Amino acid sequence: MGEYASSDAAATLARAEELGSVVRRGTRWFAWYQVVFGCGAGLQLLIVGLLKPPYAASFSGVVFGAVMAGLGVYAGRQPVVRRGFGKRIAITVGAWALLYAAVLVPGFICFQGAAAWWMPGAVAVALPGLIGGYLEARR
Repeated sequence: MGEYASSDAAATLARAEELGSVVRRGTRWFAWYQVVFGCGAGLQLLIVGLLKPPYAASFSGVVFGAVMAGLGVYAGRQPVVRRGFGKRIAITVGAWALLYAAVLVPGFICFQGAAAWWMPGAVAVALPGLIGGYLEARR
């Protein structure tokens, strides 16, 4: 009876290790998700800042809407999410929103069409996604 219990425990531990490995491999997608989000956010800000007003909002909305729709479909098709996914995405989006507002508001007031403002701003807005993707890839 004792041997049966120890072999059963060993099989259970082996299965737990196998499942852990599957989860680690299956959550790599989130690193790419964050990188694409960051690049899309930076591109959207460049469009808003550098195009003329009637076209900027429409074109940037279409571009960022397509990026977000694609990311939503991509994320929905993934079989596994790692523990803490909600917290990490909330931090990424929260940091993006703060940086986006910090670049957008002064940009509209003082720097309309000035590439010297919008290009570094786009990089700053992309950083939460890029850093998040890097950190996720290291996990």
